[in-house]
Amino acid sequence: MGTIILLAVIVLMVVAMWKVFTKAGEPGWAAIVPIYNIIVFLRISGKPVWWIILLIIPFVNFIISLLVSLGLAKNFGKGGGFGVGLWLLSPIFILILAFGDAKFVGQKS
Repeated sequence: MGTIILLAVIVLMVVAMWKVFTKAGEPGWAAIVPIYNIIVFLRISGKPVWWIILLIIPFVNFIISLLVSLGLAKNFGKGGGFGVGLWLLSPIFILILAFGDAKFVGQKS
C-alpha cells in the first residue's frame, strides 16, 4: 500500500513540475529528465546555470536552494514567505504554484 501512495505522490509532483515549467514558457517534458530539470528550474528562478555545481556541495546547497526558491517565488509574483514555503515544504507549494493562479512574471537567466 505504501508503494502505491509513494508512486501517486511522485506522479503528482511530476505533473506539478510539468505545469510550472509550461507556465514559465519551458517545455513540460523537461520535468522528467534528470539533471536537465534542475537546469531548467535554475533558469526559471533567474539563477545562473553554473549554480548546479553549488547544489552538489554539502551545506552550501541549503543556502543555494533557498535562494533558488526565493527566485522562483519572485518570478511568479509571490513574496518571500512563499519562497521560504517552497524551500521548506516544496511538494505543497509547488502544487499551489502549478495549479493556482500564479503567472510567470520574471525573467529567465
